Amino acid sequence: MRKLHLLKFFIPLLFTFLSTGFAYPQTWEVFDNNFHLEKKLAEGEIFLLGNSLRINVADNDLAFLDANYEPFTNIEGASLYQFLEPWIIIKNNEKFGALHEYGEQVLPATYDEIQSYYTLLLGRKGEEYFVYDRGKRATSSIGNFISARIARNGQVIAKNSDGSYSLPLSEDPDHKFISLTDPSTDVIVAKEASGFGLINTEGKYILKPVIDELTHLEENYFYAKNSNEYLLINALSTSADIRYNSFHRISIENEVMVEYIHGKLRRIMKNDGILLDIVGMDSVRKSGDFFNVHFRDGTTGLLNKEGQWEVKPNKTANGIFPGNEGAYGAQIGDGFGFINASGDTLIAPNFDQVSVFSEGMASVKLGTKWGYINHHQALVIPYEYSSAGAFKEGVAIVQAEGKYDLINKSGTSMIDGPLQRISRTSDGYYLLENNGLFGLAKPDGTIISHPVYEEIRREAKDKILVRKGDKYGVIKENGDFELPLFYTSILFDEKNEKVLAKSKTEKVPEVLSKKELKKRKKQKKGA
Repeated sequence: MRKLHLLKFFIPLLFTFLSTGFAYPQTWEVFDNNFHLEKKLAEGEIFLLGNSLRINVADNDLAFLDANYEPFTNIEGASLYQFLEPWIIIKNNEKFGALHEYGEQVLPATYDEIQSYYTLLLGRKGEEYFVYDRGKRATSSIGNFISARIARNGQVIAKNSDGSYSLPLSEDPDHKFISLTDPSTDVIVAKEASGFGLINTEGKYILKPVIDELTHLEENYFYAKNSNEYLLINALSTSADIRYNSFHRISIENEVMVEYIHGKLRRIMKNDGILLDIVGMDSVRKSGDFFNVHFRDGTTGLLNKEGQWEVKPNKTANGIFPGNEGAYGAQIGDGFGFINASGDTLIAPNFDQVSVFSEGMASVKLGTKWGYINHHQALVIPYEYSSAGAFKEGVAIVQAEGKYDLINKSGTSMIDGPLQRISRTSDGYYLLENNGLFGLAKPDGTIISHPVYEEIRREAKDKILVRKGDKYGVIKENGDFELPLFYTSILFDEKNEKVLAKSKTEKVPEVLSKKELKKRKKQKKGA
């Protein structure tokens, strides 16, 4: 039989995949959430796609599996190429086909390329393009093009041989455009000789192509200029809602949208209208999600994204940073300190740089080194770091002499010596890295494992995947093994509350806790 094709994946977050070899007979073991062995499965390559889709590829055939990992649909002569929910792209002899996640094959493996959308597939054979519509359950040719792709709103954007563009799924598939782009999920920006316009999911204009300038802001919001009129538009799937229009100049300066009235800066704008309307402004600059508003009388205030003053305009600071715990970092003259919401100085500007207070402490820079102060300006941790992060659950990441460390609020290291890299994961744990090896620490800094593994990933509470060489195992948060470093692949089927582990057909080594290991060592010494 032909060898299994090498798999390629473009949406890695949608499923878990661990590579394995096929040199020896292998089998899958199925464990419950407490790692009790329930059953064994025949060899093959199992993939968990999405929340509940399970596929096994074996002997060049593809099988859909039920919750008991038994096949209910088989596709012969196919290898798994790509999963873009709800579509599964398969490959056979360098040609591509497609299946729905329910197991229905909708395109045979005869296409040179397949693109997918929620209810649509776009296939190419040479220069001819075909569309499969899930609603109609039919495949049809849409023509020959230099290239074609599915836009973010579900229309197909095609490039013609003369360099123009068209929408072959619209009511007027032969209409030609100068350009078509899709910066948002609901609309396409179209350019014609008459100007720019917006086209919806049905391929119809919701804003006619008469606009001189059209700029995408974010999400479905656009800034437009038509002759002497300025517009702020919310492009919905059915209509273009003009949220604000003005004959006064609106421009984007320093990443901030502002409006001038009679030549003077008057308003700070948001996507759909006015954020702040006030006289006397000189300039505005962004500071994260906030705005430093500078006035002609020399005052500066910090405005939030709701249009409220976080720090009232004052003459104390020339620049104000987003704050926390009632304190805002501020540039006061040539130095940096902290002020309150009224602009009163809380901590004198004795520093070269400051950060945000967190858990009662803030890192501050003096010269080239960072240390930590409290709200009373007392130096709690000396200036000895080249960078110093915020405290979270009593732990902070710091760097000194090119190495990273985890420290507590006393400045004491939480690990056995500095490392090449430490980063905080999305779930608050700390990934420890040294010499290409990885370890893990809890959010409070407690070490789960020092950097001894080539791969480590927390899957759930007390389920941490580890790898050394080509062997995988699972450890708990106290470092004990649930599954030994023995398996060639481990999958976590969260929807089914199962763990699948693949190994060569040989005896699995006994798993012992640290406590049991110590006990046996004592017994050996006693003997």
